[in-house]
Amino acid sequence: MRSNRAKVRAGVSLAATLPMIAGALALGIPAAHAADNPARDTLKGTKPLWATAKADKGATSNSAQVKARVYLAGQDAKGLAAYAKAVSDPSSPLYGKYLSAKQVQARYGATAAQVKAVKSWLTGSGLKVTEVTEHYIGISGDVSAVERAFGTQLHNYAKGSKTYHAPAQTASVPAAVSSAVLTVTGLDNAPHKATHDDTLPPPGTVFKNSGPFSSYYGSNTASTLPSAYGSKIPYAIKGYTGKQLRAAYGAGTYTGKHVRVAITDAYASPTIAFDAGTYAKAHGDAAWKTSQLHQVLPSNYRYTGADECDASGWYGEETLDVEAVHAVAPDADVTYVGAASCLDDDLLDSLSKIVDNHLADIVSNSWGDIEANQTPDLAAAYDQVFQLGAVQGIGFYFSSGDNGDEVANTGTKQVDTPANSAWVTAVGGTSLAVGKGDKYLWETGWGTQKAALSADGKSWTNFPGAFTSGAGGGTSKTVAEPYYQKGVVPDSLAKANSASGNRVVPDIAAIADPNTGFLVGQTQTQADGTEAYSEYRIGGTSLAAPTIAAVQALAQEANGGKALGFANPAIYAKYNKAGVFHDVTDNPTGNGLAVARVDFANGYDATAGLLTSVRSLGKDSSLSAVKGYDDVTGVGSPAAGYVQSYLPQAHRKH
Repeated sequence: MRSNRAKVRAGVSLAATLPMIAGALALGIPAAHAADNPARDTLKGTKPLWATAKADKGATSNSAQVKARVYLAGQDAKGLAAYAKAVSDPSSPLYGKYLSAKQVQARYGATAAQVKAVKSWLTGSGLKVTEVTEHYIGISGDVSAVERAFGTQLHNYAKGSKTYHAPAQTASVPAAVSSAVLTVTGLDNAPHKATHDDTLPPPGTVFKNSGPFSSYYGSNTASTLPSAYGSKIPYAIKGYTGKQLRAAYGAGTYTGKHVRVAITDAYASPTIAFDAGTYAKAHGDAAWKTSQLHQVLPSNYRYTGADECDASGWYGEETLDVEAVHAVAPDADVTYVGAASCLDDDLLDSLSKIVDNHLADIVSNSWGDIEANQTPDLAAAYDQVFQLGAVQGIGFYFSSGDNGDEVANTGTKQVDTPANSAWVTAVGGTSLAVGKGDKYLWETGWGTQKAALSADGKSWTNFPGAFTSGAGGGTSKTVAEPYYQKGVVPDSLAKANSASGNRVVPDIAAIADPNTGFLVGQTQTQADGTEAYSEYRIGGTSLAAPTIAAVQALAQEANGGKALGFANPAIYAKYNKAGVFHDVTDNPTGNGLAVARVDFANGYDATAGLLTSVRSLGKDSSLSAVKGYDDVTGVGSPAAGYVQSYLPQAHRKH
């Protein structure tokens, strides 16, 4: 169940998506002198690609109101990026020499003089300063003031069936303050922002799985159903639990003790403490200790856009993330940081809270959008937060997406964002087979094709059927190839979109297929309108992300509690080391793989009938999990030696 920033939750076990506008995750946005005015510097990416001459509907009214944010570049943006790289690179003498939040602000944050100069320019243009933080200055004003400040006209543009305003030319700032300004966001108003506070809705409508089930992979064969790939197939897993996932990914005796993990999503489940406690007790996970689960929420619970973002749909996302982290790393301290909405500004604020207050060393994020929706202005703001985290030893983990190469979803082959950032760890997905006695059997790259049972029950209709979902991955069109991928990622992937090479997603992978998914427990609105706790199986790369975050908590414990920071350089440095990763491929057994599923037609009980289908595994759109690095599973999933690979050299087994 991966939350996407633009769609409402789907009523299926793969659960689903919600909105938000993303930023192109480049390493920064260099200023350039405006051609027609050398006294101003342009802010690259502030005119969106959809603001074309063909879509132009004319000038925006001068009296129309605009709210925007001017993000601050700080004292040494280049130095920040350089230190973030050095402190994350195991081959660097600065590796692991993290700074405190106060040191980061003193060394890289905006100075009082910079803030004063930017405020003076903005107010002098007729804009009102509404907020000042360590990261940005919030402003509001009419269009005429915005145009004076940023040296561009605002026009109305058609975008799909709607019309939004946006800069007619790339925005610019006076050269005198350009070194203090990273970018500006909000000059276009697509998508719209909520203008009022909303009360959060109750838990969403109940979802339940039907069954029959397998308790472990292959435990219950669908002997009365047609064969697939030449043999009878097992029923889908009821839902793996923490004990099975810990065994699969080499947890050993590690539990994440003294490690802090943060989770970001939008909104906040009103029943998370009860649900997490009930689930842990029911499935043999360690009981939550007092003050082990924290929530950091918007001040005065000022949420916005609850209807636009389907707030209750995010409750299941939070529940999955919290319960998955605790199941795999039961002693880790978990802090949930809920955004006021599913829009970029609010999600950025949540990430900034973690960094500014160093709330955790490991941050799991199960949300995103397609790269085509990226805008470089927000990209720079996101990457700045990721870099500020890296220099403090904070690592960010993002789900890679649930629509494979996105062609079926958007018509265009592309990756997802923020997973495409060179400064985050992108987590891909697998189908996981855990056998009797919690034995790891195999994994495939997650990709599902579905075929329904024929009317006479003797065959599968149009077997293997259509692609339904799969791990996101592929080659970015906007982000350059990071140094740590060179020599590991094949040129056929890295150079698929340019000769100079681009970022390839993902970096690492874990369980994601909802057919071999994770069991969660959540309070939901039942069919009779009452609210009650119930359990269901779920998947998506938003299961993979908290699973990897939890495994990283185990690794940090093995590392003597020393923060792992931005993990990619270390992860790629371990590539090809024996026993560290499962090299996941699409057909690990040499035969086609599939499971049978029986689902409630209405999603919660048998009153509307049952739907029987076969789900083929390892069929991810045009993406393939192959031997070595691939764009479905990255370097692979954690094997038995992964956590132990972080032990100090003197403590490793030889």
